[in-house]
Parts: sequence; structure tokens; C-alpha cells
Amino acid sequence: QFVESGGGSVQPGGSLRLSCVASGFSLNYYSIGWFRQAPGKEREGVSCISDSDRRTYYLDSVKGRFTISRDNAKNTVYLQMDNLSPEDTAVYYCATYRILTDCILLKVDGADLDSWGQGTQVTVSS
Repeated sequence: QFVESGGGSVQPGGSLRLSCVASGFSLNYYSIGWFRQAPGKEREGVSCISDSDRRTYYLDSVKGRFTISRDNAKNTVYLQMDNLSPEDTAVYYCATYRILTDCILLKVDGADLDSWGQGTQVTVSS
């Protein structure tokens, strides 16, 4: 299971760095996705990083603003979020993918349900 942290409240244009630490298993052999769920909306895939070659994939609305990275030695995946807007307000989660295609397409239903953590709240408001 994952433990997400780093969320908080920021003003529009601000930045946050989210962390996702794996507990009880090694991240080394998994693609990892970041997801978010805003109030009243369905959960959506935000970004994914593959296991072997560390290719990255992003939701169109966050391209150029968010950066996903991983440190396998620390069993941790990060999401650097810059130039945040109120539309980014949501609870952010991470999870593993078993199939690379699901990672590339940021499919929520392709994520491993057993790996979901409790999430971390991100609030962007002035």
C-alpha cells in the first residue's frame, strides 16, 4: 500500500511536491500513477511513470506544470506541481499499474486497487 503526503493549501500560481511511499513491497517493477478526485467528480489519472525506462505520461491539463519522478532506492514516487490553479483542487492518490498500456492511457480502472493509499488533500484558492 502507498502513503501519500505533501498536500496542503496554496494560492493560485503556487507549488507543491507530493510524495508517495510504498509500504510492504518494492516499487522497482511497477509503473506508478498519480490520480486525483475533486469533490463531486470521478477520479482521474493525472500522470504515470513507467518502471524500466521511466517514461512519463500526463493528463493534458497538467502538461508543462506537473512533473512525475521516482526514486526506487527510497521506494518513493513524487509529483512536483507548479503553477497550480483552483481546478487542481482535489485529493491526490497514487497506485501501481500492472499493464504499461493502462499507465500510458492513465486508466483509473487499470490501477491496482490493493495499492491505493488514503490520499493527500491539495487545495488551491486565493
